[in-house]
Amino acid sequence: MKSATQSRLSIDGPAGKLEIVANDPGGARRGVALVAHPHPLYGGTLDNKVVQTLAKAFFASGFCALRLNFRGVGASDGVFDEGRGEIEDFLALAEHARRTYGAGELALGGFSFGGFVAASAAQQLGPKHLVLVAPAVGRFPVGAVPAGTLVVHGEEDDVVPLKDALDWARPQQLPIVVFPGAGHFFHGNLVALQKLVERHCRA
Repeated sequence: MKSATQSRLSIDGPAGKLEIVANDPGGARRGVALVAHPHPLYGGTLDNKVVQTLAKAFFASGFCALRLNFRGVGASDGVFDEGRGEIEDFLALAEHARRTYGAGELALGGFSFGGFVAASAAQQLGPKHLVLVAPAVGRFPVGAVPAGTLVVHGEEDDVVPLKDALDWARPQQLPIVVFPGAGHFFHGNLVALQKLVERHCRA
């Protein structure tokens, strides 16, 4: 049984090199999970605490968890591209995962702006699991998502109001898990968020 590893490396992306972190359970791997970070112009990186929590949850569920810095963030080349290029970056990560890790279940996760990216990429990638935490509906054109998508939102979110999320979910008859009292960054709720995502992945 291969031991678990974490590695930080770069891959080729549409705008140059993309910095990624891979958490690989090795021989226990059931698939790959790709995680997208919040808005690059407001401090979003692959080291964001919610992004790390999603990666931990996917890793604990047997996935190789891959997260990237979008173009212009950290050691990634390029500049912010209003979401279009970031979706291309995420799709490049998916292609890297397919070539490197082969077949298996695909899971996508995203937080805030990253929720928009993950939801957009899901339309092309058709993942088995899609997890959106405080997706940036109302700020970006987040489309309809598959019926089994896990959507999590904080009751007191002051960046993406809960009302906006409900207005987006209502026409889809899509349930949302609301964390009472939680803000946009889920301070004090990260352990519970991780456990929720792990339960979702077991379903």
